Amino acid sequence: MGKGKLAKFADMETFSNVYQYPFSVVGNDVCPMQGHWKERCFGNSNPVVLELGCGKGEYTVGLAKLFPDVNFIGVDIKGARMWTGAKQALEEKIGNAAFLRTNIEIIDRFFAPGEVNAIWLTFSDPQMKNAHKRLTSTFFLERYRRFLTDNGRIHLKTDSNFLFTYTRLMAVHNGLPIEEMTENLYHDGELDEATKRILSIQTYYEKMWLERGLNIRYMRFLLPHSVVLSEPEVDIPLDEYRSYHRQKRTPRETGR
Repeated sequence: MGKGKLAKFADMETFSNVYQYPFSVVGNDVCPMQGHWKERCFGNSNPVVLELGCGKGEYTVGLAKLFPDVNFIGVDIKGARMWTGAKQALEEKIGNAAFLRTNIEIIDRFFAPGEVNAIWLTFSDPQMKNAHKRLTSTFFLERYRRFLTDNGRIHLKTDSNFLFTYTRLMAVHNGLPIEEMTENLYHDGELDEATKRILSIQTYYEKMWLERGLNIRYMRFLLPHSVVLSEPEVDIPLDEYRSYHRQKRTPRETGR
């Protein structure tokens, strides 16, 4: 591990807005913050929204600036990346932005039923070879429902046509209400101004993908508690490009 990463990890231990519970630490114990994020972390009763796979935290911080009456928590296992957003939030005194370093596979251990109002998924790895690992799969949606309010919102912003198509099919297959959907975010004149304002935040990697001429796709859907979820059995064309820091795509032409 480089000296830069070591210094950042040392910083993170002192940051008041960072909570670190990697899988190896959590075990089967209940997180002491579960059910208490509003009062213990933020000191208020405002809604809580998560960004899963927050990377450098640009979206978490950006959303917190746009909505000071909402509490935002960026979640990722990569502490050296998260350091950027956590440090910015502290320096700029953005009190409604916090960060949780843990594995998303165990995200349901950190929040109580109904404690979270919405989830953002920004440029998640499409996991074209393994549906089980996709952040919009039934595996993860079932976990989200354990702490999301009934009909909580899921926001997906992605450069991946595969993940976008898979998520759209997942929503349609299970009858999940889709509130907004576009396959070309920055060239869609039908989006309302409020949505455009939210989606104007651009992450480090998003800017690189836009420079490559890739479409940015977005959809927002509701996740009811009552629906019995199942995977859509449909073949989906694989992405034709290799994104930054992603494994080389499978030689197959389609996936599920």
